[in-house]
Amino acid sequence: MSNSTKYVFVTGGVTSSLGKGIISASLAKLLQARGYSTTIQKLDPYINIDPGTLNPYEHGECFVTDDGAETDLDLGHYERFLNVPTSQANNVTTGRIYQAVIEKERRGEFLGKTVQVIPHITDEIKDRIQLLAKKGTYDIVITEIGGTVGDIESLPYVEAVRQMLWEYENDCIVIHLTLVPYLAAAGELKTKPTQHSVKQLLELGVQPDILCCRTEHELDLNLRQKIAKFCNVNINAVIESRDAETIYDVPLLMQAEELDKVVLEKLGLSSKSTPNLDIWKRFIERLKNPKTEVNIGLVGKYVELKDAYKSISESFIHAGVANEARVNVKWIHSEKLTAANIEEELAGLDGILVAPGFGSRGISGKIEAVRYAREKKVPFFGICLGMQCAVIEFARHVLGYPDAHTTEIAEDSTHPVISMMEEQKAISNMGGTMRLGAFKCQLKPESKSALAYNSDRITERHRHRFEFNSAYTKEFENAGMIATGKNPETGLIEVVEIEDHPWFVGAQFHPEYKSTVATPHPLFVAFIKAAITHKTN
Repeated sequence: MSNSTKYVFVTGGVTSSLGKGIISASLAKLLQARGYSTTIQKLDPYINIDPGTLNPYEHGECFVTDDGAETDLDLGHYERFLNVPTSQANNVTTGRIYQAVIEKERRGEFLGKTVQVIPHITDEIKDRIQLLAKKGTYDIVITEIGGTVGDIESLPYVEAVRQMLWEYENDCIVIHLTLVPYLAAAGELKTKPTQHSVKQLLELGVQPDILCCRTEHELDLNLRQKIAKFCNVNINAVIESRDAETIYDVPLLMQAEELDKVVLEKLGLSSKSTPNLDIWKRFIERLKNPKTEVNIGLVGKYVELKDAYKSISESFIHAGVANEARVNVKWIHSEKLTAANIEEELAGLDGILVAPGFGSRGISGKIEAVRYAREKKVPFFGICLGMQCAVIEFARHVLGYPDAHTTEIAEDSTHPVISMMEEQKAISNMGGTMRLGAFKCQLKPESKSALAYNSDRITERHRHRFEFNSAYTKEFENAGMIATGKNPETGLIEVVEIEDHPWFVGAQFHPEYKSTVATPHPLFVAFIKAAITHKTN
């Protein structure tokens, strides 16, 4: 490892979902704003090779990178905060580690040695941690370790961290995120869970350098002193992490707590430059002081789990700020939508987004939502399966093909307006085999999408097996649904629009993956703008 790269490890204790991803992204933002090139990676302790085959109920959204990696949703936070694309190397799972070691063993690379967790698995983990530094010229690599300290599955990761701290002591530090709960009956904050969590980490040979304490109330000086004393850390390294109004406040809260300063000090790096967070502060200012508001219906089958549509809800925030509007999202369960209740459920909405997904559950509700948006001239945005539902709805109610469908659900449909891509037909494995990652798209000049992008050549990320059946292109275009975006190499139809409609766009790709604080996604910005116009008319 080159000593020019410094490593920050972020571990968590007491409970999961404390916000390691947000703290990691916030710290990276502060270091980036000070002029240090920074990247973040996530080590996930589950045995799946990637989250691509995981149900969203299990793991929330699956985020896709430019290079086609199906990754943890925390990578979405990293990109939204840093405005820098991530890659396959930014997300590593236990499944991937073991797969790599087993493949090496099969090739005879261990020269007949017994393959063990230490050193072989831990060496592979250390290689993956350092891979990012080798791939790019980063000053600092932040590595977030999923799960909580003490879990059996995260032990090899903590051991790999222990070894790196020992091997490169001046180049590595550990931030431990922990919980300081408030007990209402006693009327006080309790530090014991934090003490136990650090004790557990110490038993594994790792002394945290900085403690980030998640709390609902202020950590006073006495509590900070107590935590510092019992956990062997400096008092200035006990950082309060209060619940925030919005995740976008967290970098500024961490700056107020001087987290970035303490990190740089411990890594032996200069903290002379002051962070330039002007763009970030302007974003928050506009986020908290909108001039108008719009109501958008998000129609999907996982709406009871908001994390399943994390990138979409964040894209709404970015696009709202760009339009100086608050976007109120109404989460609408597609399984509960029927022709009988659609008017009531979707009344008063300024825009309707039909979300991506797989499988037949809730698809008829999505198709009903498309029909409502098309007939009532409400701004409509369909993403991936949402775009495919728009095509099916149009075929059924405009072209007059009542059994039009996607072959994903109705293989015997006489009008398969959505069908499986040719290269997908021979594939039997589920994991990592879809059309994944960034592909080019040529937009029709003057179309709604070209106007939104202010360009007719774009690159967007994909995650699908099925596509618009181009045998029907002419019929659709003659009836008013135009293919306005195509892949220049394959002719695959990527974007459809209805001309005789204020704003009706369906995209086969996932624009939400590329929206960030600094560059809100053009299609979301245009969609929200159309919703504001619809509201005022």
